[in-house]
Amino acid sequence: MTIEEAQQTVDAWIQSTGVRYFNELTNMAILTEEVGEVARIISRQYGEQSFKESDRGKELADELADVLFVVICLANQTGVDLTAALQKNLEKKTLRDAQRHQQNEKLRKG
Repeated sequence: MTIEEAQQTVDAWIQSTGVRYFNELTNMAILTEEVGEVARIISRQYGEQSFKESDRGKELADELADVLFVVICLANQTGVDLTAALQKNLEKKTLRDAQRHQQNEKLRKG
């Protein structure tokens, strides 16, 4: 699925199943909540925290997909073409960071 197809698919789902988009502020709050769930899994799976019983059954892939879904919702409702935005963002990063990461001694260590 391309990013464009994902935006179309999410929009169709919202129109058919979701009734309507939540407003932008609500979706921003939901996005923050979903990112927190990703952080919770990462901190337990890759960090020093241990899993709680309530963490059982939570999967990183599913939580990342929740984040992506809400980002797509926000893009759709604000008129952002994520394909074009990502391409432009990568161009910006490439120009800005052309030498920066290559010269970063911290990245060369282990």
